[in-house]
Amino acid sequence: MSQQKSPIGVFDSGYGGLTILAEMQARLPQYDFLYLGDNARAPYGSRSFDVVYEFTLEAVKYLFSQGCELVILACNTASAKALRNIQQKDLPCLAPHKRVLGVIRPSAEIVDEMTGNGHVGILATEGTVKSLSYEIEIRKFSPETTVVQHACPMWVPLIENNRHESEAGRMFIREDVERLLAKDPLIDTIVLACTHYPILKSYLESIVPPTVKIVAQGPIIAEKLTDYLLRHPELEQRCSKNGQLEFLTTENSLDFDRKASLFMEREVKSTHIRLV
Repeated sequence: MSQQKSPIGVFDSGYGGLTILAEMQARLPQYDFLYLGDNARAPYGSRSFDVVYEFTLEAVKYLFSQGCELVILACNTASAKALRNIQQKDLPCLAPHKRVLGVIRPSAEIVDEMTGNGHVGILATEGTVKSLSYEIEIRKFSPETTVVQHACPMWVPLIENNRHESEAGRMFIREDVERLLAKDPLIDTIVLACTHYPILKSYLESIVPPTVKIVAQGPIIAEKLTDYLLRHPELEQRCSKNGQLEFLTTENSLDFDRKASLFMEREVKSTHIRLV
């Protein structure tokens, strides 16, 4: 190997972050990526701020120990409940030259480019909705935009148990979309603010009015990461480039491989690890 292995770390509580990873790897195929799913303790969506922060910090420390100079929290709940504390409290002491980035700010930065009339809907987990992170971040970049949110607690288990295409599953999904649109009939853009939700994108597009755009985060995150690396050459040069992709999980690796292969649309082989 031409240089010390230093992959870009990608963390999620479960499988949803794989939709982000797939987009980043497609955009930046020369880089090494190391994915860590804390599947044994998922889902994070209904957990308290303190617990999500504790779990996320454990994962970040582990990825740092594996040589990662940059870690992407490819999880909206972790980004909402843990990112700020990790960036402000932990990194200065733990690893001042390393970086941890989230997935909320990149979407918030360009929301005014996505909406035509300034009415945006957010579909997310209960934890992300309660954190108000999207409202706060969007207000920074687009204060005139009206933001309404709706929590979809059933969507992640439906997707992970492959029930999202069943009649009952689609009923839950449709009802949640209808509740969001009822809160603001002027919504013209819906942001899928959970990394699992792009699995549903085609179905969602079929049930919303033709004037409503469904936005997945993956392409946005991939583009923003590319830009970030260009703007931070001192960090970019420390990221290894062998085109390698590795998977770690805190759950049974065979179970992870089976489900992860559906998200990645390719065979996945993972290694089981313990965070504590």
